[in-house]
Amino acid sequence: MVDKVAFPRFDPGILADDGDEFTFCSTCAFSQACMAQGMDKASLGELHMLVEHVGPLHAGDHVFRVGDPFEAIAAVRAGTVKTYVIDANGREHVLGFHFPGEVIGLDGIDGDTYPCNAVALDTVMLCRFSFPKISVLATRLPGLQQHLFRLLSRSIGRAALLSGDWTADERMAAFLIGLSRRLAARGFSPDRFQLTMARTDIANYLRLAPETVSRVLKRFQHDGLVAVDRRELELLDRTRLEALAAPVLRG
Repeated sequence: MVDKVAFPRFDPGILADDGDEFTFCSTCAFSQACMAQGMDKASLGELHMLVEHVGPLHAGDHVFRVGDPFEAIAAVRAGTVKTYVIDANGREHVLGFHFPGEVIGLDGIDGDTYPCNAVALDTVMLCRFSFPKISVLATRLPGLQQHLFRLLSRSIGRAALLSGDWTADERMAAFLIGLSRRLAARGFSPDRFQLTMARTDIANYLRLAPETVSRVLKRFQHDGLVAVDRRELELLDRTRLEALAAPVLRG
């Protein structure tokens, strides 16, 4: 197992900053809240002084582990991060996958340590925010505080999404539509994207057997719902997929 990395410094040559002095990066997890307050990047010097650029992290590098002191939350800038726990019998349980513009570490707020592990699935860049400092700033920026609450609520909602008695087809459809919507919200293609996580991780997250995941994807492809080429996936019939996913997404 790869040891936790000590937040290596960001290499600006790896990923160009698509923001500038006045505008936010397109994947900034907090830009929506800040712009809703009528603030541009230049007027939020205090917030951006709290940001530590982290990366590149490579596949297998841990952002944090269970029991590490809770000191910060991190916004994914690029790549995919998986969160998971290991049970008493040594079995892994995938809790979620986190994409650019999404925040990890929020579940550490109610305690002094992180309750799960977070690991890079590919090359990952992060923006790390000191939580004690951002909490102080949030008391002066109500919109930022509300946004933190929304992010936490969204995280809890996703964790509970697949806890019902759903069929394998319904779970997979909900997973794909959920990915599509999350990527679209950050300006990425809603219909063509990579499954950056392994099939075994998807199966673990959906509480299905790996062979069931493969079988469902093959059936979806045969029925014209999706096109799959290794990790590349295209949604071909969103209407039918959304109908399949509806019971799960309604909760």
